Amino acid sequence: MSPVEEQTMFRLVVVFAGLASTSSLAGRTEPGAGSWFVAAVYEHSVVLNPEPRVPLSRPAALQHMHNNLRVYEQQAALAAQQGAQILVFPEDGLQGFNFSRSSISGYLETIPDPKQESWNPCTEPGKHNNTEVLQRLSCMARRYNLYLVANMADLQLCPPKTGPSSCPSDGRWQFNTNVVFRSDGLLVARYHKHNLYFEEAFDKPPRPEITTFDTPFAGTFGLITCFDILFQEPTLTLLEKGVRQMIFPTAWMNQLPLLDTIQFQRAFSSGANVTLLAANIRSDRLIMTGSGIYTPTSATYHHAQRGDPEEGRLLVVRVPVLDPVRMEHGGITEEEVVWGQSTSSTASGYCHEENCFETAPPETPSSVPPSSSSTTFISSMMYDPYTFVLLNETQGEARVCNGTFCCRLQYWRLSPGGSRELYALGAFAGTHTVNGRYALQVCALVRCAGLEVTSCGQEVEEAQSKMDFLLEGWFGTRYVYPSVLVNGLVLEQPEHLETSADGRVTMKHSKMTDGLVTACLYGRMYHLDQE
Repeated sequence: MSPVEEQTMFRLVVVFAGLASTSSLAGRTEPGAGSWFVAAVYEHSVVLNPEPRVPLSRPAALQHMHNNLRVYEQQAALAAQQGAQILVFPEDGLQGFNFSRSSISGYLETIPDPKQESWNPCTEPGKHNNTEVLQRLSCMARRYNLYLVANMADLQLCPPKTGPSSCPSDGRWQFNTNVVFRSDGLLVARYHKHNLYFEEAFDKPPRPEITTFDTPFAGTFGLITCFDILFQEPTLTLLEKGVRQMIFPTAWMNQLPLLDTIQFQRAFSSGANVTLLAANIRSDRLIMTGSGIYTPTSATYHHAQRGDPEEGRLLVVRVPVLDPVRMEHGGITEEEVVWGQSTSSTASGYCHEENCFETAPPETPSSVPPSSSSTTFISSMMYDPYTFVLLNETQGEARVCNGTFCCRLQYWRLSPGGSRELYALGAFAGTHTVNGRYALQVCALVRCAGLEVTSCGQEVEEAQSKMDFLLEGWFGTRYVYPSVLVNGLVLEQPEHLETSADGRVTMKHSKMTDGLVTACLYGRMYHLDQE
């Protein structure tokens, strides 16, 4: 690598709250001292192995990982200078991707279970062999006095009594693994990714792991990795156990119009009412970018645009503590962190086509008379057959049903300069089966890629038409993740989000800063995944 290439690769960029793309609720009251902590995430432009299918010797693999660890070291120093107490690095950030089960062998280290033994790799380097990366990460946490989360490749021999059904034929498990080091270098948590995404080098653990760790500054955090965020195990189990702060290393490929990285990171934080520390890989070739630090009331994030230098990005942000135990002992209150969520009691059940809109929403955009809906049509969006209806007017009402699941929209549209853009309201209820299997109910207002109905549901990044809207659906799940994405892949926070006891979710937004790309209520029907 030339000096110029190295300078570009390792350019250090620090973004502070207020300088990054940020949204927050106006008029927020800051709680007293001790209720906040400083978090950092690093979006890493990983130094890749150009031939990942060719096995490397252990020294050669270590040299490769050293190139990435050197960047980690620089970023840890920068994060510490800004007062960070916890720093998160992305999935696959040390070795990269596309390894086979055999070609990754030089990168593997056996990571002891912190629940079974206490080990500080930095101060006890001789306790376990072939743990150079663990030692380096441990010393990094210790040197900069911060909790450090990294993702690496783990080798575990099958226990002697393990049956052949759960033990791979070569007698060992290879796991995609998050490790957490305390600020003194102690290894305090190890999590094996449960939901793999085309990862030939790794095994799915024999059983889901529900992994948390405690900190003195913010209480409890839960660990998930990339594709895990869409599934019941371990994510929903962590939520149901009351974990309110999540660590999320990821190597996420953007999927518009519903699952762009920052779009779903923000939606998950809002819908699950949690803090999410999300660190992604930066790779133009793989369409990877988008990291952030999200709370239910704010979002500080980075999303590279086309033509941006392919370089890393460090985010350092002061965020409120959401740990329930700490909140009970002088931290911020639940009322201070829950935005726009309320419940109301109604007698009606979940949505059926004949009675979708019998109950009027609590608030509607003013002066928006309903207009007749156009004929519905089917178009594929993210490999699922959505039922769509076009928005043919500048204002009005639209409704659409996919089976017995229905969505309604009231809208007022402003198209500057008379721009011609086609918008549609879509609904889907069913099991997504491409590149993963999971049950959904989705209401989505999207800008179509062109002026033909067949373009509705395709990827779009730009839009000019602003829209005041009220979007609602009747969901059979309480796990509904809301998002508003505008021109240039910028997030906006809805003005109002309400969940009713009958399953109705209402999202209202106005005064949009730029053209609307997508407004979405993404419902996960976890209980139907196996049907």
